[in-house]
Amino acid sequence: MRRRSLLIAVPAGLATLAACGDSDDSGSSSNASDSASPDASAAPPPKIVDGPLPAITAGTKFDEKPTVAKGSGEPSKDLAVKTVIAGGGKAVAENDFVSANYLGQVWQSAKVFDNSYDRKTPLVIQLAQGSIIDGWRYALTGKKTGSRVQFSVPPTWGYGEQGNEQAGIKGDDTLVFVVDVQDTFNAKSSATGKKVAQDDAALPKVGTNTDGKAPSIEVPKADAPKKLVAEYVLEGDGAEVGAQDSVLVQYEGVLWDGGKEFDSTYARKQLTSFSLQQVVKGWAQGLTGKKVGSRVLIVIPPDLGYGDSPPEGSGIEKDSTLVFSVDILAKM
Repeated sequence: MRRRSLLIAVPAGLATLAACGDSDDSGSSSNASDSASPDASAAPPPKIVDGPLPAITAGTKFDEKPTVAKGSGEPSKDLAVKTVIAGGGKAVAENDFVSANYLGQVWQSAKVFDNSYDRKTPLVIQLAQGSIIDGWRYALTGKKTGSRVQFSVPPTWGYGEQGNEQAGIKGDDTLVFVVDVQDTFNAKSSATGKKVAQDDAALPKVGTNTDGKAPSIEVPKADAPKKLVAEYVLEGDGAEVGAQDSVLVQYEGVLWDGGKEFDSTYARKQLTSFSLQQVVKGWAQGLTGKKVGSRVLIVIPPDLGYGDSPPEGSGIEKDSTLVFSVDILAKM
């Protein structure tokens, strides 16, 4: 299993789409023994200052793995933040999901305790209390995508007095981070791919709007397909999703019979993330191999959905065929 960031809490799975029965969760993000939750207790907002911060001595370009010098003297007791490279993209807001490469080390020793550059996979995480250490929330809010941000985090807005034994972080350690902010996502985010012709009259038609609003789903008055359907509506140009991956998505689900909506991130105004090992087989199979940035139509027959055991209170009847529009915003 790929090593996960030490910064994050385990992302919540999607309850409505959770797989039933005897699925194997051994590789799921919820069981990642090497992830660590931040201290959930609320600390007062920090004072943000511009230093001191150690020099970046190599890897000085955006998205290059940096080398950072050892801290000199005593670190600030406040949150020291510096925009090393100013990006010109979207501004990050608190509670957004950000996609970023980063390196973290201890001020006093320059010991690198975590970095995403070696994993060759950016971190995708929500800047929300309880999801990530508070220092990240305060340092990155308001920064623009395309920016490199360096900051130092005292224990109060890091791991507190208990530290993080797994990472070798003591309770009095100040942490230094360099973060390359690649993208940011929120409830108004949409897929960004190119339109793909929807020529099959026997399949639902999905809207191609990219304004963050729920796309229309028009289900034909025809018999539902017996096999899984997974077709691009908008085809992105990002990385392909693997069967072991977790994804960040917008989605809407309706019943084939009648077209009634039963679940939607748009209605909740909240994105969701989950491992493909934690959802019904139709979702896992339908999204595997699809590219980030895409909108995908998925039609799930009962044997790959909930069969005769739909979730209680979901509005899904036994042996229902399910229709989804899924925007793949990021791979996690």
